[in-house]
Amino acid sequence: MIKILIVDDEQVERDGLQTILDKHFSDIVIQQAKNGRIAIEVAAEFEPDLVFMDIQMPGLSGLEVIEKMKSDHPHIKFILVTAYATFDYAKVAMGLGVVDYLVKPSRVKEIVESVENVISKMISERKENRQQQNTLEKARSLFETDVVTQLLFDHVHEVHLEELMDMLDIQATEEKFVMSLIVPDGFESCYTAVKEKVSSTGSGMVGALYGRQLPIVVFRKPDLSFRTQATLLSREILSLSRSSENVEWFIGIGKVYSSIHQIRQSYQESLIATGDTKIPARYRFYEDLPALTPGFDERTNKKNEELYFEHIRNGEWNEINRNFTELIDRFEQEGKKLQQTQQRVMELFWIASRILSEMGVDSDIPLYSFQSTDYRQLRAETNQLLERMQRLHEEHQSTLEADTVQQIKQYIIDHAHEDISLDAIGREVALSPIYISKIFKEQLGVNYIHFLTECRIEKAKKLMRDPAKSLKEITFEVGYHDPNYFSKVFKKICHASPTEYRKKLLAN
Repeated sequence: MIKILIVDDEQVERDGLQTILDKHFSDIVIQQAKNGRIAIEVAAEFEPDLVFMDIQMPGLSGLEVIEKMKSDHPHIKFILVTAYATFDYAKVAMGLGVVDYLVKPSRVKEIVESVENVISKMISERKENRQQQNTLEKARSLFETDVVTQLLFDHVHEVHLEELMDMLDIQATEEKFVMSLIVPDGFESCYTAVKEKVSSTGSGMVGALYGRQLPIVVFRKPDLSFRTQATLLSREILSLSRSSENVEWFIGIGKVYSSIHQIRQSYQESLIATGDTKIPARYRFYEDLPALTPGFDERTNKKNEELYFEHIRNGEWNEINRNFTELIDRFEQEGKKLQQTQQRVMELFWIASRILSEMGVDSDIPLYSFQSTDYRQLRAETNQLLERMQRLHEEHQSTLEADTVQQIKQYIIDHAHEDISLDAIGREVALSPIYISKIFKEQLGVNYIHFLTECRIEKAKKLMRDPAKSLKEITFEVGYHDPNYFSKVFKKICHASPTEYRKKLLAN
């Protein structure tokens, strides 16, 4: 349905034009206005797609009304209608973006052809806008998962986090926490449903699926307590599961933190909270867990947990072995029951398997072949499982090529204008997205998203030297889908808007 507004101070002219339009076009709705002031009021409520505008009217002229309407409703198309075919009017009309210029009295054929051309143009623009919107939604989804990965493992560049919140309409707040959803094989079909559920809250971002775990970064809502918000969201996510008798989803919830640099800590806590997935609620808060190593104060326990995660991610197996040995020795000396010690050791193994899974190491959750009967047997089984995990890790490492980082870097340079993601790069070099993020930062000193942005901005600067290219064209050509977002990122990186930068560039 096309909405048309006819603005003319002559009733006969308005009615005559409406008769012609009604006769030759279906699926149109027409309203009239006898002067510029009324036209502006009608346009605010009617929101027309096309306006026939007379120039000479009492009060505001047609050109003044067009300028006002253009400011309030940029999408409106205008056909200027006047009894005076002067060059000055035509020049001003062109400057205002008027799509056609009819001289009274106009022939029916001219009016019909003019409207047909405008409608055809509007249909093409709507189709293009829908395509651009679909492409933008896909790009946002890819960007969201990459930002979550960077937050959890590399600290995303603040430019991108700030603008992403704006793009995704997420209510970013100072306090934030992480939830880890543990799922069975075949979960991929439910991934979109979980993403939509989290997105509907307006306060969370979903990362990529790593093995059987899905991280979710949540911004705490000021009108809800942390535990209330996390509990409600957990229940909503778990309601999507098609659980069978033995296979169910489970959510671990890390503590809430204010600093962006503590997101990783909350993520590690959320993983620890998923150690035992048998409880009826199917979700657990980290803060409700007993310490993995009882007897230490909270700060010491936290430091031990962080070191353990880093040892595994860095493949420091001597340190990992020492962690297990010290734990078993300590529990034996304190006279702990063997079953309790084995449970603690199993929790450490479970965490190790989750971290290896992040890195792309295919490691099943290790289980003891039988119930140990004494501490000697427990140590022997523990050593066997550690050797197995170390072997899997080393086999994975041996498959990596020496120039992998350079391959990744070149891939980003060659494909920066496309909707690339850590997942896409991972498929290209057969590595997990998290591992790519890790080695990229370690060897090049910048995170992946920052490098991708620099590639795009540098290309944009080169394209700006061509005055024939519009900034909108450049936006799409360098890989962005939203001119406003491109402008904000460009200004943060270059300390000048694209328009300001280009003006200086072309002036030199």
